[in-house]
Amino acid sequence: MAEMLFYFIVAIIVFNFILELVLDYLNQKNWSDQLPAELKGFYNEDKYKKSQQYFRAKQRFSILTGSLSFIAMIVMLILGGFAWLDDFVRQYTSNPILMALLFFGILAFAADLLSTPFSAWYTFVVEERFGFNKTSVKTFVLDKLKGWLLGAIIGGGLLALIIWIWQSTGQWFWLVAWGAISLFMILMFMFYSNLIVPLFNKQRPLKEGELRNMIEKLAGQLDFGLKNIYVMDGSKRSTKANAYFTGMGPKKRIVLFDTLINNHTNEEIVAVLAHEIGHFKKKHTTLALILSMIQTGVMLYILSVFIDQPVLSKALGAEQSSFHMGVLAFGLLYSPLSLILGLISNYISRKNEYAADRFAGKNYRADKLRLALKKLSVDNLSNLQPHPCYVFFYYSHPPLLKRLAALRRLKKS
Repeated sequence: MAEMLFYFIVAIIVFNFILELVLDYLNQKNWSDQLPAELKGFYNEDKYKKSQQYFRAKQRFSILTGSLSFIAMIVMLILGGFAWLDDFVRQYTSNPILMALLFFGILAFAADLLSTPFSAWYTFVVEERFGFNKTSVKTFVLDKLKGWLLGAIIGGGLLALIIWIWQSTGQWFWLVAWGAISLFMILMFMFYSNLIVPLFNKQRPLKEGELRNMIEKLAGQLDFGLKNIYVMDGSKRSTKANAYFTGMGPKKRIVLFDTLINNHTNEEIVAVLAHEIGHFKKKHTTLALILSMIQTGVMLYILSVFIDQPVLSKALGAEQSSFHMGVLAFGLLYSPLSLILGLISNYISRKNEYAADRFAGKNYRADKLRLALKKLSVDNLSNLQPHPCYVFFYYSHPPLLKRLAALRRLKKS
């Protein structure tokens, strides 16, 4: 049974890798040298060619790193690397919590060390080549160190808590663990911008002036209580622009990247924020959180059914059953269901983006939102014509041309 499970795990990994290659191939075949009429006047010929070159560079990088990850995983499975690491940590402790922390800590640290040269290459070569990178070497190194520290504290803390719950609650493990993780997700949703973001970026309240007045006026018209409007120094790392909404109740806030403010008119920025307010008014953010919590609950319930089965650990070559080996094997086996849930989540997300666009168009100005989306696409050198299959699998937002067409129809209706 363990041998059959091992081959099933290998088959899943191979299938996922081939699927990614096929989708990348389809996406590449969908390229066109002809600039869509909708974007004429925003893209000149050189800029459009540059966007395609950027896409090719990103795709080549993705295929390279994906292939190396695939090879590393297959080698670890065939040569019994996970079983060897399991034996290694058992030399130092027999405590299930400490074993799991050591096991996953070593795996995560080794994987990150191996990926760091590629991450540096992407940041300082690929992004630099196309004019996006603003990250200094110091910032890159500090981001890595802070990421390791947060991973150890938050990831390690959650893992230790889940194993303790598993040891203490028996058949109620999945339900108690679900409650604990759901509480953590809610707290992160409410306080992420207050607690985590400041470790990496500075946030300052938007200054008094025309833009703040326009935002507060729109919020008042839409009965959207908003006091927390912040500007983040996104230009510290990239020229790419963004804005996001986070939190709930009195903790909700809108965060604007300084690059968004620098590259767009006030009306375009307000249109983007009207879109974000639309997500809140239509409860998209709350529903996304609930959906994520439901998916977590489903995963934990299935995990609780199988985690005590020694065959999971044996499938990875371990002689002794353990929580950490069982979780690793389960995670690999769970990936097909995770893929399906991801497809559903992306489909819902794309529908919600259309709905938020409609909200902004009806309650502010569709023409200004269309203009902002076009500028964002040009500034970010977005792929204007992704393959529908690629969109179906990977996109949480509709492609630009689809969004612009929907906003045009809104204007006519």
